[in-house]
Amino acid sequence: MTNRREFIVQISLAGSVLAAGQAFAQGAMVAESDAMASALGYKADASKADKAKYPKYAAGQQCANCALYQGKPGAATGPCPVFAGKQVAAKGWCSTWAKKA
Repeated sequence: MTNRREFIVQISLAGSVLAAGQAFAQGAMVAESDAMASALGYKADASKADKAKYPKYAAGQQCANCALYQGKPGAATGPCPVFAGKQVAAKGWCSTWAKKA
C-alpha cells in the first residue's frame, strides 16, 4: 500500500506526462514543404500565397479568420484539422480557406 506522499508524487508525474504528450501532439507546426501543405498552397505568411495558382485568394484571408482554424483569438498559431491536427500560423493561408461565420 502506498502512502499519501507517494500517491501525490505519482499523480503529479502522471499529470506532467499527460501535459507533455498533449503539448507534443499539438506543438508540431506544418511545414510549407509538407506534401499536403504544398498541394494546398499553404504559406505561413498569407501575403506570399501564389495568387496566379490560387485566384480565390484575397487580401485579408488568413488562417485566423478561416472557419477551419481552431486556435484561440490572438494566438500566433493554432490547430487545423486539414493538417491532421498540426499547428498552422494564424497569419498563414491555404486553398481550403473558408469564411468564418
